[in-house]
Amino acid sequence: MFEDEITFHDLFVTHNGEGDEEYITFFQRLLESPDFEFKDHGVPGENEVQKLKEQIQPAEVVIVLAGLYNRHQELVKTQVGIALEMDKPLILIRPYGAEEVPPELEEVASSVVGWNRVCIVERIEESLE
Repeated sequence: MFEDEITFHDLFVTHNGEGDEEYITFFQRLLESPDFEFKDHGVPGENEVQKLKEQIQPAEVVIVLAGLYNRHQELVKTQVGIALEMDKPLILIRPYGAEEVPPELEEVASSVVGWNRVCIVERIEESLE
């Protein structure tokens, strides 16, 4: 009997630099998801516009961590702007423990989701259909 083939998902997750707690927690959630394989093309710390374009280009979906936006607004705006130019679907993750998201991000997001790993994975897969 054959197992279902597992699909790899190419992602870009907004980042500001190495060691951000929200960024790390997001990946821990994804890693807990059975049968969900992904590659994050983001390189924390490489935030020049050309480097960001190179990171976002291969991504199928861009994940926007709204909590990072609150702390690193200009950088996340740049990352979101590049993703929109490339016509990438944006999934907005609410700040941990909050319901409100920045309205300017909600307006451009394909969907908004909380921190439930099942919901995150479903939104990623739905955005690729």
